[in-house]
Amino acid sequence: MSPARRCRGLRAAVAASVGLSEGPGGSARRGRLLRPPSPAPAAPGARLLRLPGSGAVRAASPERAGWTEALRAAVAELRAGAVVAVPTDTLYGLACSASCSAALGAVYRLKGRSEAKPLAVCLGRVADVYRYCHVRVPEGLLKDLLPGPVTLVLERSEELNKDLNPFTPLVGIRIPDHAFIQDLVQVFGGPVALTSANLSSQASSLNVEGNIVNFDYHQGTHVKCH
Repeated sequence: MSPARRCRGLRAAVAASVGLSEGPGGSARRGRLLRPPSPAPAAPGARLLRLPGSGAVRAASPERAGWTEALRAAVAELRAGAVVAVPTDTLYGLACSASCSAALGAVYRLKGRSEAKPLAVCLGRVADVYRYCHVRVPEGLLKDLLPGPVTLVLERSEELNKDLNPFTPLVGIRIPDHAFIQDLVQVFGGPVALTSANLSSQASSLNVEGNIVNFDYHQGTHVKCH
């Protein structure tokens, strides 16, 4: 077990240079994009990392300035047991390592979310679904739906952390149609717990100027990860 690491709840926010799509149909392949208002300052204790690019969500490529920096910083925070705000194909999300039990607890505290409500798992590739779930649907169906703005509810496998949604044998699987979060999960190398970036029961965030900058950062929380 690694030594305890000081965690301030939300440690970094990755901001797309355009707002995300509005409504459930908002993926890179459909829906309209919302340009955010003037940039807000980073909240206390959290790094604000802006992605390059404009237009379609997938327009930014890993070679463009700022992409690699944001990717490395976000991966480092996940490995340290921290929580990171990231853009997806629908809303901004809060992400942490699904294998770090203390980080999962930090997400619930940060949102004020009931622990009876499950967290989804974000994966980087369709092939990873077979490792973390018992799949009983055709592969072609998975590839038709993923990546995309959907959550597939499947039977979980023993590969997932037992402290992740311990009250149910099922798990919601996401592969957002957004190049950054796909890269993030693949470079991180493991499953990432994902939920909307908002305080529980409040409006979801379409840009970093929304609820993301209003979180309580839980100064003094210590996180231990395997």
